Amino acid sequence: MAGLFPNSVVMGCSTAGEIYADELHDDSLVVSVARFERTRLRLVSQSIPSMQASAQVGRQIASALLDEELVAVFTLTDGLQLNGSAYVGGLNEALPKAVVTTGGMAGDDERFQSTWVVRDDAIHAGEVLACGFYGSDLEVFHGSRGGWDLLGIDRRVTGAKENVLFSLDGRPALALYKEYLGELAGDLPGSALLFPLAIRDGDTDEMTVRTVLAVDEASQSITFAGDIPEGATVCLMRANFDRLIAGAGPATEDMGVADGGAGLCVAISCVGRRMVLGQRAEEELEAVWESLPRGSVMTGFYSYGEISPLVDAGAGCSLHNQTMTLTLFREVV
Repeated sequence: MAGLFPNSVVMGCSTAGEIYADELHDDSLVVSVARFERTRLRLVSQSIPSMQASAQVGRQIASALLDEELVAVFTLTDGLQLNGSAYVGGLNEALPKAVVTTGGMAGDDERFQSTWVVRDDAIHAGEVLACGFYGSDLEVFHGSRGGWDLLGIDRRVTGAKENVLFSLDGRPALALYKEYLGELAGDLPGSALLFPLAIRDGDTDEMTVRTVLAVDEASQSITFAGDIPEGATVCLMRANFDRLIAGAGPATEDMGVADGGAGLCVAISCVGRRMVLGQRAEEELEAVWESLPRGSVMTGFYSYGEISPLVDAGAGCSLHNQTMTLTLFREVV
């Protein structure tokens, strides 16, 4: 790729499924080429020395991209060696609020063993990539939707450390979780894909979704694919297959794409959604594809984490799980 486009920024990653238009592919290579007439690009990379350094990596990436003309950042990261919540926290600390930041964490199908990013003409594990977009002629639209049903009442996180949840309302988290799962509790942690956790934003009432990665019977704790802030208000969610599919289409509404023509839409959906939807996974792609401006190109992948603002880009970016996130790029005509 780098040899074919020697003057281009080349970036990519491993996936849990590739998206091309309204089709889902496995074991394939999907390539998209975008040409900008007046927008300047800059690609930066940073190795991940440790999971604990994730926030610092975010700050370093942001500092390397800072420029008064910076309008957007698109980032791809290793999906297993990075704390995505801490990483986006670092980005938010260093980037101006007006900069739209989106992206995703690399996948490894359903194996969760090894992920990597592509920079120029080589594969790199344990690394973060970010492309900065500079200039006033670029329009960037973003949207993120889930489509899950809330289950039960809101609860307070009374014990948590980073992405490990110990207690809710003073009760052991795993014991409480099992009450909701019923007979499905015996299939943990796999059955938890049907029951992610929603973190409620106290200011906007928006939800950030977290997927269960592991459970620990000894400590009665649950490990999630993103941080669970102590003191936060959370609620369990459950899969509603029709709403998951229907929820993908409104993500384009969140983008608020005004008249102005087609663009390049990068769709990043969670591997958890794919595993839950199974053979119906392509239906969510069709819902997005049909909602895009006529003539647009859609590409993307299934990820281990999605990065996007909740609604208002001025609030910074967030790490999401179990969502369909969209970013559409186009230059002003």
